[in-house]
Amino acid sequence: MEGLRVGFEIHQQLATRKLFCNCESELSEEEPELKIIRRLRPTQSELGEIDRAALQEYLKGKYYEYEVPEEVSCLVEMDEEPPHNVNREAVKTALQVALLLNAQPVDEIHFMRKIVIDGSNTSGFQRTAIIAMDGYIETSQGKVRIPTICLEEEAARKIREEGSKTVYRLDRLGIPLIEISTSPDITSPEEAREVALKIGEILRATGKVKRGIGTIRQDINVSIAGGARVEIKGVQELNLIPKIIEKEAERQRKLIDIAQELKRRGVKEAQLELSPVDVSEIFASTQSKLVSRALSKGGVALAIKLPGFKGLIGGAKDEPRLGSELAQYARVKAGVGGIFHSDELPGYGISASEVEAIAEKLSLANNDAFVLVAEAREKALKAIEAVVERARYALKGVPEETRVAQSDASTRYMRPLPGAARMYPETDLAPFVVEDRLIAELRASLPELYEEKIARFVKQYNLSKELAAQVVRSPHAELFEELVAIAAKPRLVATTLIATLRELKREGYEVDRIREDSFRELFSAIAEGKLAKEAIPEVLMALSSSPERSVAEVMQKLGLEGFSEEEVRKLARKVIEERADFVRERGEGAAKPLMGVLMKELRGRVEGRVVMKILEEELRSYLKT
Repeated sequence: MEGLRVGFEIHQQLATRKLFCNCESELSEEEPELKIIRRLRPTQSELGEIDRAALQEYLKGKYYEYEVPEEVSCLVEMDEEPPHNVNREAVKTALQVALLLNAQPVDEIHFMRKIVIDGSNTSGFQRTAIIAMDGYIETSQGKVRIPTICLEEEAARKIREEGSKTVYRLDRLGIPLIEISTSPDITSPEEAREVALKIGEILRATGKVKRGIGTIRQDINVSIAGGARVEIKGVQELNLIPKIIEKEAERQRKLIDIAQELKRRGVKEAQLELSPVDVSEIFASTQSKLVSRALSKGGVALAIKLPGFKGLIGGAKDEPRLGSELAQYARVKAGVGGIFHSDELPGYGISASEVEAIAEKLSLANNDAFVLVAEAREKALKAIEAVVERARYALKGVPEETRVAQSDASTRYMRPLPGAARMYPETDLAPFVVEDRLIAELRASLPELYEEKIARFVKQYNLSKELAAQVVRSPHAELFEELVAIAAKPRLVATTLIATLRELKREGYEVDRIREDSFRELFSAIAEGKLAKEAIPEVLMALSSSPERSVAEVMQKLGLEGFSEEEVRKLARKVIEERADFVRERGEGAAKPLMGVLMKELRGRVEGRVVMKILEEELRSYLKT
């Protein structure tokens, strides 16, 4: 991909209390009793400018309802009380991450207000501060610079949208969030995945970050030669990153091709006038349900001519297409369901004669196209305005904008790229002085990084590198070492936490419900000879459905109490004597077939290694008689 440049903004929630109060940083699923209503508006920065992204949100005319779960939010989240002193544990964790990223901490942490009026913060701004600068990580393709590392507050959680109202819940608002920004040094989709993985591993190595869906997000900035910086927000799946970058690079390439074709056709911006024409009468007896429905509700059908755009709005799948770009602008800026354009008509019930009538009314030439919107007049006018705005961008190529990632790795338009006019100082918080002594303490206690831990697990526990990597990258790395200390069986512990749990989860068992204490009790029973390793899956199945039970209770219910050595010997002699002829015929070679019979009787209550040893001893004793 020629000239591909990629950078990240990685946001990770920290596992501490909230950043500016003492509330727990947990989500609440209870229906809150308290709700408040707010409207937000943009304000000028210190330079007298208004941020264009904030202005666009304001022009949507939205208002916001905030649900207030009192057990995890307070007056600070409601913006009824100034922020308390910044959470020291969150600052220390963020500084520790900065040191692991080879960054230089600042001397003083000063929080700023970043204007955000999409309703995600009750105050209309987000508090954010630079805590370190000039970091980097090494990748297989070279060094990727990390110019800034910030600490900020998480946004409120969007619950639903109801027309002009958006409902947020304040449980997530104020959770500490570390933001790591890279320079656009990444030059391939594969390297981008590597960078996201490595930074994610560094964050998790601290043991002080939240895990699970929504706790880490990657915003990706992508541009190609001749294109522009486009920010793609909300990427959560690591494996989706390369595909998203590939699709965005291809989208920009096609937009550049369209701009070149429009230039070749001689299209000028002055030709793209905002002069919609009311064509409602053409659809007086239309068969199009979409158009007739809009007109029956008192709406209008407005059309706009796009000179020189014929064949560039629609067309074959592998050809440059502007249709989806125009439609996304219209949906976001005007709230319409969609648009029609001449490259896809006749269709959707709109006949060829209706298309010809529109073309005649707009005086279309051979290379001209048109866009049609059927909606309430005000909405239709806004939609046409958005279409013309986007069509003008098409003459230049790729507009700078913020887009949202979709599950299929495509993206959709969200808003213009924010400008620099959205930041101003936070006057309610004193600076946090970063003392040399604090940095020295943090350097002395830096956690083991993943690659270091994998190498240690291979050496110390004699695991394969692949199994060691799976353990280290799982949520059970610390538990693994605890269980090995209990049972002294590293490979058994590792395969239980990785392979056994994965297989049971695949079969539908809710293994995530099993408590860590249950694993400790399970491996204590194995170490004491009360339970055989063969019984581990059966015990875990039972615990997944009844996590409140102890392992001892589960063993009793399943009939898995351990056998004494004498009881095993007695059973072994019984099995041998019942098959005397077979034993005399096969001699010591009868051990393996008899082992299956014996283990079926024991049902995993004694380790196979112990059973085989006793069986061989009893077999030799019997053959001597």
